[in-house]
Amino acid sequence: MSELNRRDFVVSGAVAAGALVSMTAGGVHAQGSQAMKVGLIGCGGRGTGAAQNILEADPNVQIVALGDAFEGNVKGALAGLKRKDPKRVTATEETAFHGLDAFEKVLKSDAELVILATPPGFRPYHLEAAINAGKHIFTEKPVAVDVTGIRKVLGLVAKAKEKNLAVVAGTQRRHQTGYLETIKQLHDGAIGEITSARAYWNGNGIWFRDRRPGMTDAEYQLNNWYHFNWLCGDHIVEQHVHNLDVINWVLGTHPIKATGMGGRSNRKVGPAAEVGHIFDHFAVEFEYPNGVIVQSYCRQIEGCANNISESVVGTKGKCNVGGYVINNKYLLEGKNDNAPYVQEHIDLIKSIRAGKPLNELENVATSTMTAILGRMTTYSGKTLEWDKVMKSATEDTFPKNLTLQSALPVSPIPVVGKTNFFGAAG
Repeated sequence: MSELNRRDFVVSGAVAAGALVSMTAGGVHAQGSQAMKVGLIGCGGRGTGAAQNILEADPNVQIVALGDAFEGNVKGALAGLKRKDPKRVTATEETAFHGLDAFEKVLKSDAELVILATPPGFRPYHLEAAINAGKHIFTEKPVAVDVTGIRKVLGLVAKAKEKNLAVVAGTQRRHQTGYLETIKQLHDGAIGEITSARAYWNGNGIWFRDRRPGMTDAEYQLNNWYHFNWLCGDHIVEQHVHNLDVINWVLGTHPIKATGMGGRSNRKVGPAAEVGHIFDHFAVEFEYPNGVIVQSYCRQIEGCANNISESVVGTKGKCNVGGYVINNKYLLEGKNDNAPYVQEHIDLIKSIRAGKPLNELENVATSTMTAILGRMTTYSGKTLEWDKVMKSATEDTFPKNLTLQSALPVSPIPVVGKTNFFGAAG
């Protein structure tokens, strides 16, 4: 397999993956009963789940192409999707691609919309390729793992708008009835001026896949993507971004600085090349404009109390955002919540067909950067300012000239107080 330049090609994901339909810029939009053709890039659990969600969202969706770095993932996804909906999963073995260039082949298919659900490290490059190809996009969160990736993604926001392309992100809370109603009331002043907030994703541990005989470094890290920062960005970025996105949504802005602490107390012990880099707990204080302080906590440790939530305090009361409760009143009394994993696709397709494509790319990029800032302040042990980090951080984690045969050296597990993101003079 030929080597791939990192800025021209990107692996199409190992375990997490997904693709939806996209449309050519300025081209014909699928209307009414006209089929919406979707391509799936990345064929892991989240990708195939997103493909099922989009099939449920609209009766006129067709899955026409799939791609993944690994042949087994593609074959498994194709067989599973066809079993569930053989009439609308029209992809065949000829349009199910594997290898490092699989994403390119999906983009060259007649898919109008693509789902991007590969490991997050690839997201900036897949977004760029899909926008250049004139495809509408459903992108899983987060959309980058380092500041270099965020700069690239933010540079794509205007380009997608210029090409009249829809970009909807997998921050599904923004499409969820309870969250929409609750945050509307907060924006309407239900608890007055917000003075503080907190966000939690304190959960259990995650899967770990041991190295199989004969695996290259690239294959091992891709199959174990959650444990390597160039692929996942650590769990504060991959997972806690959901809660931080809610806080940014409520406050209508992003933090101006952050101070954090954290570590790796309960994960596997061993060389980083075998056990990965990521921490298992973070505690970050974000400062937002007007002196609003947000406490952020995330954890992946078995046997501890779980809490996945967001709450805010204002001058006239308090709100459990994810519980849809303002000043002890449950806002959905007598109403039903919706299925947000399906609704986000309904909203995406509706916007395309109406000729008013949604573009959520800047919001999800900003929330991703919020999580990255939290990781950076924790690893470095320093208070970091948003503007300085965006202008000066030199971290760029994506491997150069990546192939599935690559030997990938792994930097040591971050040491709090010693890790530096600003070059030799930082």
